[in-house]
Amino acid sequence: MIMAEVRSTMDTHNHERPAWLTAGWIEPRLVVVTLMALIAGSLLERAGASQVLVTAVAVIAYLTGGWFGTVGAIRGLRDRRIDVDMLMILAALGAAVVGAWVEGATLLFLFSLSNVLQDYAIGRSRKAITGLFKLYPEQATVVRNGTKSVVGLDALRVGDLVLIQPGERIPVDGVVTDGRSSVDQSPITGESIPIDKLPGDTVFAGTLNKQGVLDVQVTALASESTLSRIVHMVEQANENKAQTERFLDKFEERYAVAILGFIALLIVVPPLLFGADFGDNFYRAMVVMTVASPCALAISVPASFIAAIASAARSGVLFKGGAYLEQLADIKAVAFDKTGTLTAGEPAVTDIVPLNGMDRADILAIAGAVEARSEHPLAKAITDAADPEAVARIAVTDFEAVPGQGLHAVADGQEVWIGSPQAMAAQLHVPADVHAETLRLEQDGKTVVGITWGGKWRGLIALADQLRPEAKHAVDAMRSRGLTTVMLTGDNPRVADLIAKQVGIDAVHAGLLPQDKAAVIESLRVQYGPVAMVGDGINDAPALAVADLGVAMGAAGTDVALETADLVLMGDKVERLATAIDLSRLARRVVWQNIIFSLSVMIGLIIAAFTIGLALPLGVLGHEGSTVIVVTNGLVQLLLLPTLKSARAGKRAAA
Repeated sequence: MIMAEVRSTMDTHNHERPAWLTAGWIEPRLVVVTLMALIAGSLLERAGASQVLVTAVAVIAYLTGGWFGTVGAIRGLRDRRIDVDMLMILAALGAAVVGAWVEGATLLFLFSLSNVLQDYAIGRSRKAITGLFKLYPEQATVVRNGTKSVVGLDALRVGDLVLIQPGERIPVDGVVTDGRSSVDQSPITGESIPIDKLPGDTVFAGTLNKQGVLDVQVTALASESTLSRIVHMVEQANENKAQTERFLDKFEERYAVAILGFIALLIVVPPLLFGADFGDNFYRAMVVMTVASPCALAISVPASFIAAIASAARSGVLFKGGAYLEQLADIKAVAFDKTGTLTAGEPAVTDIVPLNGMDRADILAIAGAVEARSEHPLAKAITDAADPEAVARIAVTDFEAVPGQGLHAVADGQEVWIGSPQAMAAQLHVPADVHAETLRLEQDGKTVVGITWGGKWRGLIALADQLRPEAKHAVDAMRSRGLTTVMLTGDNPRVADLIAKQVGIDAVHAGLLPQDKAAVIESLRVQYGPVAMVGDGINDAPALAVADLGVAMGAAGTDVALETADLVLMGDKVERLATAIDLSRLARRVVWQNIIFSLSVMIGLIIAAFTIGLALPLGVLGHEGSTVIVVTNGLVQLLLLPTLKSARAGKRAAA
């Protein structure tokens, strides 16, 4: 199997249990049997049936209702840990000792029913994540030596050509070599609208081909695809607990021991010192032990965080753990890398300045015809901007890349030079107007390429890295949330300042080496507090590692950046950081709502047990009811409502 099964690392009360103990079809059925035995036993007892028969039915109720709790308690003891399962089982046994077996069986029934309801609620959260793992098709149609064959994904190799029909899931990451279609990338990038795919475009494993037939060349094995990386990150997220969650884990263990000690004193001291009735006092102690168990408190934090992580995954935001979800809410400043994060990371033609009577289309056609033979980084941008038909009509011969000067060739029988005006000055005279125009464009942070043809200057082409369409919105979103924004770049200060002004960045640090970026992050932490770093490249890895929270751009990010980061924005949508921050802050509010509610109910029930003689069934109902409420609160606020809002937004965008 390419995709590993998701391990369930959190049981109902945040303790690990073997898979066979948490099988979804076992516990609900045992709950039903417990209820039937409880009802039957009560009716038999009231009807005056033999004590042997009543006892037999009571034993059935205890065995079925307490099976999972007993096994959990035994495992806890084996691990030298006293937990909620132990408290519940002891309370039920204590009730049976004083003849209140009906109350004890009711406790076990409600405890087991609560577990089932919590498992269902948490399962809804997990399905939002595990749904990703079902996106892989089991087979793929591969074309080798002109022959089509259907093979398993494990048989695919990098470089293979895979044929994908309309309606099929794309089996691997790859590049479209032929065909046109629209692809639903929502499981990977969170984009609600299908994306058009043409030859040369990247596609991801697990996405859905909606219309045309696509030929895709495999660029990564299925086990190394973007979807596989997502699976790995989600598995890590389940293991990486938040600070609040770790604190409550330790608190629960110590609290359970303290409760047992208190219950022992409560059983012994009143009868010995004050002459209290042992049976009544023992029953009250069992009620106190039940209502004082921290079930709701223990589950409130992990249930909320897993719902939030699932909601984020549906929105194209991957947290590598609850710890990072919690940390994001405390961030005070956000540092952005420039290239590939705020900008597209690829140069594009921005200006064409005609000279000596040549029009813009002809300038691009000549430049494109010559640059098509070049491997220079700017060549692709120029050829992409030119009309392919116009380029094809120009005959180019004698092509030569002259180091330090530019490109030299013959186009339609006329000599051509293409390069920076400064470099070409060694070979050709640069007129004053060309020099002035070059300076003007360079002051705007652009790279300038000059073209001469037939011995005359014919034009200037300016290129620049383009802002991402969503960059300004993303920066504005940070500032509206009270965060300071900073840009870190290795580019020159002139270009950096220009980009910063366009997007509204608060502070700029330019001309930085990778180690310099890490040092700036340290200084920002001293100045503002916790800092998040957003980047996509290898040169961002040191800063991502040093930052309180590292954020990587998913599809465009290098493996090093993705491994170093704590949070991944899929689909290269930097504006999704605002969504992640909102979700993180909401998760913290929900966690504190649950903690305060859990403590309030627990304290109220304990007071009721001592003041009004709270009956055990009512205590169990209040105790387990509060547990179900905190789980449901996290599920509704952090998963169901955000998912509903996202679906509505997607429908509006599609319309």
